[in-house]
Amino acid sequence: MLANQFRHAPHFVRGLGIRLVTLMLVVLFSISKTASADGVTDASKAPNAALLHERVLRVPGDSERPVALQMTLYTPPGEGPFPLAVMNHGSNGKVPADQQERYRFSFSAYYFLSRGYAVALPMMRGYAGSGGHIERHGCDDLATGELAARDIRGVIDYLRQQPYIDGSRIVVAGQSFGGWNTLSLGQFGVPGVKGLVSFAGGMKASDCKDPDKALVDAAGALGKRVRLPSIWFFGDNDSVFATPLWHAMFESYAAGGSPAELVVYGKFGTDSHNVLGSGDGLRLWVPKLDAFLARIGLPNAPVFPEYLPQPPPPPSHYAAIDDLQALPYFGEAQRPYYQQFLKEPVPRAIAIGLRGAGRAAGGFDPIAQALENCAKTTPGCRLYAVNNDVVWTRQTPVPVPSHFAELTNKDAVPFLNAQGRIGYERFLQMGRPRAFAIAPDGGWDAASMGMDPAAYALKACNAKHPGCRLYAVDGDVVWQQ
Repeated sequence: MLANQFRHAPHFVRGLGIRLVTLMLVVLFSISKTASADGVTDASKAPNAALLHERVLRVPGDSERPVALQMTLYTPPGEGPFPLAVMNHGSNGKVPADQQERYRFSFSAYYFLSRGYAVALPMMRGYAGSGGHIERHGCDDLATGELAARDIRGVIDYLRQQPYIDGSRIVVAGQSFGGWNTLSLGQFGVPGVKGLVSFAGGMKASDCKDPDKALVDAAGALGKRVRLPSIWFFGDNDSVFATPLWHAMFESYAAGGSPAELVVYGKFGTDSHNVLGSGDGLRLWVPKLDAFLARIGLPNAPVFPEYLPQPPPPPSHYAAIDDLQALPYFGEAQRPYYQQFLKEPVPRAIAIGLRGAGRAAGGFDPIAQALENCAKTTPGCRLYAVNNDVVWTRQTPVPVPSHFAELTNKDAVPFLNAQGRIGYERFLQMGRPRAFAIAPDGGWDAASMGMDPAAYALKACNAKHPGCRLYAVDGDVVWQQ
């Protein structure tokens, strides 16, 4: 979406002996953005829809309590047979079960697709388009999880019969209530299931007076029944399960003898319970899950990286994230656009080009979206910042700051005569990116706002003067005596 347009002027200054030539081109500077994370549409939370090969099926649940369950199935490219990942959803207590939307937008699903798995996302009975309803068992969390797990077992039994599924390589995962149901499945020894993955897993029954104690007790009982390896992910600002509770739950479960690993990743955003709802969470759990899958003999390396957002470049340390003076191509009128970027929640990205910029926050891949938004307004778009780090790099490597002199000290610049120092004063008024080169014979050249001012200044200077070297770039003196 195009926003306000601003006037912006790139500068190029050449020092030809004692002559000063200035060229100013007036262009439009445009900015573009997407909605913030709070306003992200569902469609923007997923990779390209064509990549998902999505099918919505009705499949049988527990054979002893017949019911048809609604299930979303994603498959990677090819005909298979694919290893299988079953991903179980949580419950939104603020929305009636039958009115909750089909579970489909989860970075865990995209992760498994990237590793070559078919991904099944079944809805619990009574939820979305599934038949039946969940039975209430008061404080008996063990019974609640067991009945839900019987439906998951029914889904796996169905999928194992499909020619595109490799029934000997299965991992079962779940989030929140789905994580508890995943752990509960482990007691049945379902053929082909190699491991269990719980993201902030647990449950709290509304008709139980002490749900925390009930959960810890049930976890201890379950740990005595399950012998499949499991990995648990929890953060320290979980809005549903407080840190002391999930620690006690895990310890109770592990004390029962079940092989389990706990991954604690501290605080995440405003609520670590939603770590699967943001691409920024991938860095916290993907390496650990890769290692877990490797230990249990399941695929764990990316074979289809297009299913995950592109990773951010490393910080460049070009400038502090809040240094408005360092922004390339931005004038005073455009800086509020960047300040708004700083207010966006992570994940977020901003790209900057010669005559415009684009930003994005939330969604599947804010980096790609920011670059796309920027490209709508200007050529030469490159990432400037991702999340809380500046990643901008100069196209031509330049020497590190030398602290030879203060940037604003024109009298410290070697070789220059009086008119050359006037040229340097004008360089100091230029916008970034900018560069100033000098030669032993007193020649100099400066460039600003182009694609590669450092390369331009050196090339222009060397065309007329031997031995040109950079004196200053952007906000630093880089000259070495």
